[in-house]
Amino acid sequence: MNYGTSVLGLGMYVPPRVWANADFERILNTSDEWIRSRTGVEERRFVEEEVCTSDIAAQASLEALKNAHVHPEEIDLVIVATATPDYLFPSTACMVQQKIQASRAAAFDISAGCSGFIYALCTAQQYLASGLYQKVLVVGAETLSKFIDMEDRNTCVLLGDGAGAMVLGRNDATNQFLSFVLGADGSGGIHLELPAGGSKRPASTDTVAGRQHYLKMNGREVFKWAVEKMVWASRQALAKAELPIEEVNWLIPHQANLRIIDGIRERLSFPQEKVLVSLPKYGNTSAASIPLTLAEGITAGKVRDGDLLLLVGFGAGFTWGASLIRWHALGAQQ
Repeated sequence: MNYGTSVLGLGMYVPPRVWANADFERILNTSDEWIRSRTGVEERRFVEEEVCTSDIAAQASLEALKNAHVHPEEIDLVIVATATPDYLFPSTACMVQQKIQASRAAAFDISAGCSGFIYALCTAQQYLASGLYQKVLVVGAETLSKFIDMEDRNTCVLLGDGAGAMVLGRNDATNQFLSFVLGADGSGGIHLELPAGGSKRPASTDTVAGRQHYLKMNGREVFKWAVEKMVWASRQALAKAELPIEEVNWLIPHQANLRIIDGIRERLSFPQEKVLVSLPKYGNTSAASIPLTLAEGITAGKVRDGDLLLLVGFGAGFTWGASLIRWHALGAQQ
């Protein structure tokens, strides 16, 4: 069998604590103007010390379930895309499964950096298309504030915390997901990494003293790869669906940096007014950025029934992915 897939519900959560550019001026040699002009970020959200990734993932998941009119025990599988898990193990997905009381669900994490939500959507869609499962919860969630070096102004000003979630359901009649494209190249992994804490470089007094448990990024290389690969993935997703880019109503790129978003848009010859952007409010929230941006677009009344959406991401690994979705009113195809 090859069943279709529908989006039944969408949810998002951002922490209440706002960290504005002016807050960085007090601790770093930087300014609001410097941050805005180079990144496009105006403010971001940071969790409190006691809050972890599964906490905000659960909040977004409960909102998505409510919007889908689906009970937690109806969920067959929970997939969490995150680069900032609660633990190396157990998985953050298992923590979310327990917190939302999805007692019947299997659960696992996907680690694909900022592309994680696209990877997770594609994975969920395969489980539904095969007929193995009927309802899957997909979450992108990050607490990047716990992994940024507040002495490194080139990275810490970019990042924020947040979570977005989708409930996907098997549909016998139609398929909202028109195409997927995924890619990876491990040779670029050295340009965006968390150097210590894994099996290659376990935690030690030296790794802590060397600040190796914070995110490290070669911004020049990431910029170059991100624009090239997100443009390529976008074109491939359109080609697979046999649709021209002129039919796309909204481009929803990973919210890494406004310069990267502009670079993608220009290379695709896509109009600026049809690009959804949440970066100024939330910063780069990695795997959460695409669902957060989509949720913002729906709340603002921009995304409407029948719109064609192009989702595209790029992240650590390096990884990249894109998907074309024909949007329908939430729950309309249950």
